[in-house]
Amino acid sequence: FTPLEFARIFQAPPHAIKYFLETQVGEGLLIRLKKGLYALKTDLPGDEEIANALYKPSYISLEYALAKYGIIPESPYSITSVTPNPTRVFTSVNQTYSYYTIKQEAYAGYFLDTAGEKRVLIAEPEKALVDFLYFVSIGQRPLNDRTTISKLDKNKLKAYAKFFERGKVLELVEGLL
Repeated sequence: FTPLEFARIFQAPPHAIKYFLETQVGEGLLIRLKKGLYALKTDLPGDEEIANALYKPSYISLEYALAKYGIIPESPYSITSVTPNPTRVFTSVNQTYSYYTIKQEAYAGYFLDTAGEKRVLIAEPEKALVDFLYFVSIGQRPLNDRTTISKLDKNKLKAYAKFFERGKVLELVEGLL
């Protein structure tokens, strides 16, 4: 929650809210996820929920989503997301959250995963792969030769590749098919 959300609930002046939040962080009741974003220490959201809340708009994608879907065998150390905003990296609650910039027109192909008690924006498997291939096409990622795409929808892969308007992304998709 933010100080503004806290103030709406408790209807207190901003200086009192700021003092209370900082005091409770010091006493261990609350944890500061980043400046202006707090959570109850006894009821922390999951890492994926934190990833969505730290930097908006964003959705989980790239290596983290690919590993989660079993498309790549490696487990990334960072939770990776994409955003139309500038690239950023945050470390919070002993976890690294990385956000990579994609163009606004390619900011699509994600859904709200409501499995269990969580509510997380995450890329569809095909979009996570195409997002990854975009970064391969601009030289920011190496191509993973252990990619398993047999369960992916080939038409969705091609459609998502067109969002980037880069021939190299479409070539990489075609090369995997």
